[in-house]
Amino acid sequence: MNSVRTLKGIGEKVELLFQKAGIITIEDLLHYYPKNYDIFEEPEEIGSLSIAKLVAVEGIIEKTPVVNRVKNLQIVTTYVRDATGRIPVTWFNMPFLQKSLRGGSRYVLRGRLAYKGKQLTLEQPQIYTLADYDALKNIMQPVYALTKGLTNNTIKKAVSQALEKEEYYQRREYLPIEIRTKYSLAEYNYALRHIHFPKDMDSLILARRRLVFEEFFLFILAIRRLKEANDFTKNAYQMDESKETEKFKKNLPFQLTNAQERVWEEIKQDFKGERAMNRLIQGDVGSGKTILAVLALLYTANHGYQGAMMVPTEVLARQHYESITKLFEKYGIQKKVTLLTGSMTQKEKRLAYEEIASHKSDIIIGTHALIQENVVYHRLALVITDEQHRFGVNQRELLAEKGEAVHILVMSATPIPRTLAIILYGDLDISIVDELPADRIPIKNCVVDTSYRPKAYQFIEREVAKGHQVYIICPMVEESELMDAENVTDYAAKLQTEINSNIAIGVLHGKMKASEKNQVMEAFGQNQIQVLVSTTVVEVGVNVPNATVMMVENAERFGLAQLHQLRGRVGRGKAQSYCIFISSSDKKETMDRLEILNHSNDGFYIANEDLKLRGPGDLLGIRQSGSLEFKIGDIFSDATTLTDAAEAVSILLQQDPNLRMEENKELARVLAEYMNKNMNRLNL
Repeated sequence: MNSVRTLKGIGEKVELLFQKAGIITIEDLLHYYPKNYDIFEEPEEIGSLSIAKLVAVEGIIEKTPVVNRVKNLQIVTTYVRDATGRIPVTWFNMPFLQKSLRGGSRYVLRGRLAYKGKQLTLEQPQIYTLADYDALKNIMQPVYALTKGLTNNTIKKAVSQALEKEEYYQRREYLPIEIRTKYSLAEYNYALRHIHFPKDMDSLILARRRLVFEEFFLFILAIRRLKEANDFTKNAYQMDESKETEKFKKNLPFQLTNAQERVWEEIKQDFKGERAMNRLIQGDVGSGKTILAVLALLYTANHGYQGAMMVPTEVLARQHYESITKLFEKYGIQKKVTLLTGSMTQKEKRLAYEEIASHKSDIIIGTHALIQENVVYHRLALVITDEQHRFGVNQRELLAEKGEAVHILVMSATPIPRTLAIILYGDLDISIVDELPADRIPIKNCVVDTSYRPKAYQFIEREVAKGHQVYIICPMVEESELMDAENVTDYAAKLQTEINSNIAIGVLHGKMKASEKNQVMEAFGQNQIQVLVSTTVVEVGVNVPNATVMMVENAERFGLAQLHQLRGRVGRGKAQSYCIFISSSDKKETMDRLEILNHSNDGFYIANEDLKLRGPGDLLGIRQSGSLEFKIGDIFSDATTLTDAAEAVSILLQQDPNLRMEENKELARVLAEYMNKNMNRLNL
């Protein structure tokens, strides 16, 4: 495999930046698809601007910019005017502009419009000469996800160079011609070139459809192979009824819903059956999946076996450990629960390893630390993965391999229409918890534009004054070259100047170290932080019942299913909770889509509505289902392609179950490579 270092202009430092983004080889680079495309449109007249959005204006800088200091920020301000009006312009932490921008000079400024009170302001715009901007107009420019120090231009140049050299990217077509013809799929090399540098929207849609189909096709083919293996797994741990578990269930301070009872019966039938359990429990946020996991773990322990539950974050692992331990203490359950996470000290880990290996521990709760080599189980019979899309299929299998033919129970709060779930989780039986406990207070929702933001801040201050806490979600971590979305770091700094200075604001994003994330979440859990500005990293594995407000900036950039997941972080306590979706788009269809959330708190209804609204290639670059991420495909916007890929796999396997025919040999090789290299990285 050719390293990116072989490309001109990529030295040691730039190579390290690429590695941070997960790009090591030329192949990695070519499959590092743009997250969006930027089209530089004609500049707009200043007098016609009325709503917060990304915009370009051509005008004269009225005067040399002024630099003011506010806390840690250096705020650069001036005005730009054209024949129709003038508008204030603001840059943050760019004091050098005071020397480089002169009053009376004409530029094109491109940035995000935002309201400061009732005054519309152009924030953090990029600066172009008229000739430079003219050269960029109406060309589809790829926009890539960036890491600190790596610019969009660096990635663009590297990709362009790689595509020029045939030995780097020409790959033999492996999809059978019948499949490509039946589903109107572009040739692979055409698709790869045009996903990065499309001539127009038609060529982009054609390229993207081929690559999405390929991603789904290989995934489904791999899943079918797993299912074939699982179908022959005999139940090595047959377990009949457990009176102790039923007594515990009866003593709980609440009654299980009918849906929970139905799924519990399905789990028990698996325990008793001829075949090892391989089941997915799909249920909306707050539907009570966790208590079903606790019952299954206790049921297993009461038969003399061990059960393990793997969760995606240390914060969630600790929460589960503490709540299960308290529950067992309250009801006199004499079963030992052990916690195992990566940040524990060596001494704590050694003690946990001993407890697990000697079977002093009956139930083990932890993160991916559960699958490390040092962990040896004794009669492990049940493996539960919570929010399992956060773990690759391979990690699920690794945990299962810690025992022999163990029962596997997978839980997901991501509401997916059943038709798609059957395709995506083809190796699992599916149970759905489609009923919420009666005592849940419905969340109050509102969908607003950016002019509402000052009122939202006042509302947040009132909620914090009552002792409650707040999440604010932004789609980005750092400033991007394309400033069309709020970003976490800048947003938190600006927020400090907008709300009561006594309110503690915290920042959370996926690029932080695990120890830093844990520290922030623990501080938020203890109300040392009142407002948490975060990316979607909080979507899973955070339980703070005291949080009553979820505010999502740039809500139009998320899919409905993901917004619903985020909303599930509030409404967990006894106080009324609220969700504020702020959209920076003035398109009617965008607001109509978000209105679905305004009228329903039912995740499955929302998922189905989202499915109806999406079309092929619709809203490129927007993750409709953040927690079910493929590299390029999206199960909602690409639902038709997903169904086509599943159909194609079925046809192929009917004709050639073992992929031994001459025309499928290249496909068999690609599939083997895919399963070996990618299954541990693929997020379901």
